[in-house]
Amino acid sequence: MRWIVSRIRWLMIISGALTCTMLYAAIAPQAALRSSFGESLDGAVAEIVVRNWGALIGLVGGMLLYGAVEPGVRRPVLAVAAASKLVFIGLVLAYGRHLLGHQVGVAIAVDAAWVLVFGAYLLATRPPQD
Repeated sequence: MRWIVSRIRWLMIISGALTCTMLYAAIAPQAALRSSFGESLDGAVAEIVVRNWGALIGLVGGMLLYGAVEPGVRRPVLAVAAASKLVFIGLVLAYGRHLLGHQVGVAIAVDAAWVLVFGAYLLATRPPQD
């Protein structure tokens, strides 16, 4: 865990940059859906929801980048990012296992690895108990 703690800044930069790539969904929602899931959705609601999804994921990526340079916010940023990634993993595994052969399968594996890294950092840097 010392390795993770000593390199968390760079790990957060890498994860934040990768996470920010989902801003693509806010710009080109149909292309992002086809690329990630091999399927697309039609209609105005799909456009709104997918663009919002991409923006929110992009914001988490931005938070990771900010936390990389601002140590005082790292713990809450990593907790939010890990929770967001866990929700995504859980939803795909619960409702979209048939999609795992697409790019989303790689995203699940990468996000799971980041959750482990973030969790290790949070455990290693937890405040002492009174």
